[in-house]
Amino acid sequence: MNSRSNTFHQQLQSAWASQGSMLCVGFDPDPKRLPLPLQGKSEGIFEFCRDIADATADLVCAFKPQFAYFASQRAEAQLEKLIKHLKDKYPHIPVILDSKRGDIGTTADHYALEAFDRYGADAVTVNPYMGFDTIEPYLRHAGKGVIVLCRTSNPGGSDLQFLNTAPSGEPLYLHVAKLAAQEWNSSGQIGLVVGATFPDEIAKVRAIVGEMPLLIPGIGAQGGDIDATVKAGAIPGKPGIGMIINSSRAILYASSGADFAQAARNVALSTREDLRTATAK
Repeated sequence: MNSRSNTFHQQLQSAWASQGSMLCVGFDPDPKRLPLPLQGKSEGIFEFCRDIADATADLVCAFKPQFAYFASQRAEAQLEKLIKHLKDKYPHIPVILDSKRGDIGTTADHYALEAFDRYGADAVTVNPYMGFDTIEPYLRHAGKGVIVLCRTSNPGGSDLQFLNTAPSGEPLYLHVAKLAAQEWNSSGQIGLVVGATFPDEIAKVRAIVGEMPLLIPGIGAQGGDIDATVKAGAIPGKPGIGMIINSSRAILYASSGADFAQAARNVALSTREDLRTATAK
């Protein structure tokens, strides 16, 4: 079957199995940190991300470009080119556009068109703060993934995500997990963002959502513990699936020299092996 016709969840299941990996490489291209030969080049951001993608494609279950890093540099065309490259060369690996959109009505309609029609992403991250109105337009795009912010990896996430909700009194992030897994998941293609910096919360979310995919940022540069993350997010009896564990900066900036792609591969390989070891425990 052509992987482009698969749903996002089917793509993930296939990638977890064929790649033997739960690692996701995130693309956060900072122009100031590009290797010197690429700084100032008109397509330096594209070339940087492309070369790292080509060096790591056999080690990952997903790629995750972060929209703001491209848009701030007027590099949207390079983002389009990057995702086209990924889909043409690695159609079996899903691409998640990390844009964390969160708006209602026709604005959300256009954000969904941006992610899925303009950029060709397989999934997009969204902010649920304004409720189901912000989620529903994405669900109309058959087979596309919608990954809802739930328990984020940043320290300030606790400012709101731990607030108790009425009438149950449960923290807001658990309420979001329940809504996403039950009332909102009409397409069957929703996932959740849960940060590796809070493994106890990962376990609580997993207990609520069953086998729903979890996008887990926070390992690598943010210091999330791999063993604790894998244990907390595991699906009982089904090791090696269920998690999209993202690393961005630790892989992207493993070297600032001409060997940047090989250095990125080395870190990605080490991270994948650490994830496999943790899964086997």
